[in-house]
Amino acid sequence: MKVMEFSEETKVDFVRPDWADFMGEDDFISYMPSYTGGLYLDWFEEKLYKNEGQNAPYDTMTYYLFNPLTKGADPAKKYPLLIFLHGATNALDGRICIGHSGGEMFASPEYQKKMGGGAFVLAPLANEKRDKNGNLADSWDHHYIPLIKKVIDQTISEYPENISDIFILGGSSGGYMTWEMIRTYPDFFTGAMPASTDNVPPSESLKELHKNQVNIFFPVARHDEFGCFSEKLTSRMDELNSYDNITCFFPEWIRNGDKGIASLFFGIEMGQHCIITQMQADLIYEDGTPYCEALPEGVTGWIKSLLK
Repeated sequence: MKVMEFSEETKVDFVRPDWADFMGEDDFISYMPSYTGGLYLDWFEEKLYKNEGQNAPYDTMTYYLFNPLTKGADPAKKYPLLIFLHGATNALDGRICIGHSGGEMFASPEYQKKMGGGAFVLAPLANEKRDKNGNLADSWDHHYIPLIKKVIDQTISEYPENISDIFILGGSSGGYMTWEMIRTYPDFFTGAMPASTDNVPPSESLKELHKNQVNIFFPVARHDEFGCFSEKLTSRMDELNSYDNITCFFPEWIRNGDKGIASLFFGIEMGQHCIITQMQADLIYEDGTPYCEALPEGVTGWIKSLLK
């Protein structure tokens, strides 16, 4: 795929999306999330994991880690580890990818408090690059799965007395990878949020995840511009809804905090695809009401409720 730019310089607001013709009479388009990004990026330490014996692009992995102990969390307590997996092309932006992945706001004092006093936040980066034709190369694929797990294990080994439950979240290709991680390690994660993807594991994997009671919140917009709400997904809705450990959230529209229908234009429209933006807004509207009744206290409340 051609590499798209995701910088502020390439962002265009007030472009009428194709899906606008399907809006309700009282609906309006919203172009801004309800949080300000970039405030907490410097709170993440940049690290490099060396994957001995492997060849590029799987020989190293850059990752960013927020450590709550550096911001006053009680060192005598345990905290969850939240892993955020970015979408395609996002790793090209380096540190800014923490925000693209959905993880930045979870380092904020407000979110840390809402999760019970703290949480480690980990953002691994694929070794993405542009090839000579400008196409994206070395983005997420199944070969990264053991490398991501090694980075998680390395992080746990550095803070064995302070890390408890493990959660993994991601949108778009990061949502795809989130499903792949939990199906590969079905007894490792406490919870997962694979967003904006029609990648659903085979039935045997869903049964294994149910047996291990991995809690899964699965959000996909019905007007997703990338076609994620497809027949491939809808044909398995009954199966997904049959499991008590899986909550599906398939809203007609994804909205920003002001309840306007979300638009995000970076060369192409992707406001309905980037549910990760709303997840980073804690799935709570500006008036305090939840996006989803199943998560009355948002993502942070969901995490806190699952802590052992």
